[in-house]
Amino acid sequence: MRPTGSLHLGHYHGVLKNWIKLQHEHECLFFVADWHALTTHYDSPEVIQDNVWEMVIDWLAAGVDPSQAVLFIQSQVPEHAELHLLLSMITPLGWLERVPTYKDQQEKLSEKDLSTYGFLGYPLLQSADILIYRANQVPVGEDQVPHIEFTREMARRFNHLYGREIGFEQKAEAAVKKMGSKKARLYEELRNRYQEQGDDEALESARALLNEQQNLSLGDRERLFGYLEGGGKMILAEPQSLLTTASRMPGLDGQKMSKSYSNTITLREDVGSVSKKIRTMPTDPARVRRTDPGSPEKCPVWQLHQVYSSEDVQSWVRVGCTSAGIGCLECKQPVIDAVLREQEPMRERAQMYMESPSLVRNLIADGCEKARELARETMRDVREAMGLRYD
Repeated sequence: MRPTGSLHLGHYHGVLKNWIKLQHEHECLFFVADWHALTTHYDSPEVIQDNVWEMVIDWLAAGVDPSQAVLFIQSQVPEHAELHLLLSMITPLGWLERVPTYKDQQEKLSEKDLSTYGFLGYPLLQSADILIYRANQVPVGEDQVPHIEFTREMARRFNHLYGREIGFEQKAEAAVKKMGSKKARLYEELRNRYQEQGDDEALESARALLNEQQNLSLGDRERLFGYLEGGGKMILAEPQSLLTTASRMPGLDGQKMSKSYSNTITLREDVGSVSKKIRTMPTDPARVRRTDPGSPEKCPVWQLHQVYSSEDVQSWVRVGCTSAGIGCLECKQPVIDAVLREQEPMRERAQMYMESPSLVRNLIADGCEKARELARETMRDVREAMGLRYD
């Protein structure tokens, strides 16, 4: 996530709730993309550092748990930059220019000069961020799927160019035997079906089989992925998109909650400010007087009820609004109560970190070191494959 300032409830419902769920199901790495922030905000770097720490506190407040996941800062793991540089040597320019968000972002941010090498290359940096951890799944919304496909193409291109090692086939065949006779036979059958008939289902089944093997070393698993497709050792793993449900969090004006619309409630916003913002939200314009009936579908407050209120409360709102049985302030109160209830544990969790900034810095330092250990392992293989190992 880019450090763009305090996070709001849109970030919580759209991203962080998903992170909190995933951290209990997978080995997760969550990082602050400070280099990515520079691709569009290179002319205002002074805001980045403060935003980094505020955003990490927001993550922790929301429930991201450093004992369950690795939290780190991108620029503190310089191997990201090294892999980005090495991948840039083999990346066709046309691949970068055709990424859908390239021209889209230039148009959206037309006030900025984005005709820079860094902006053109940011999808490749994103690929390096993923490939350096040999990630098998990347949680994204549909708009980011092209970035993951680009990353897969980069992994394929790298493996095709550099995935050759002396005695590869013999090592791969020896690795097959380590799977046990039954699974080895199944692997060979699926491999043959894919290579001889182009059976994509067989390919996916074989990949799933390999991912289940606990007795294979990382090197053997990579060889068998490459052997499966008829290539060499798979040095960089091809990630899959883990599509996440896009929860659209409405803002105070009924549009999507966004800082650019000035319609947000931040995760740790003051109680009085939250209450005031919701109490002064616009409502159905047809309800000029208390006695005028309204239509919930025309009211921004109704959208918040759909996020925060039970079916019983929503039924009470619908009946009360359409019959003028309740006033707009009455209608808003359950939303105020629900938002404050959601935020209360966030404020409590954040308090500890705000009172002890060194605590946040220490856990991020620990996360950076864990991330570097994984990144160093990948870079050893990448350097060796590219003829850059001198030890």
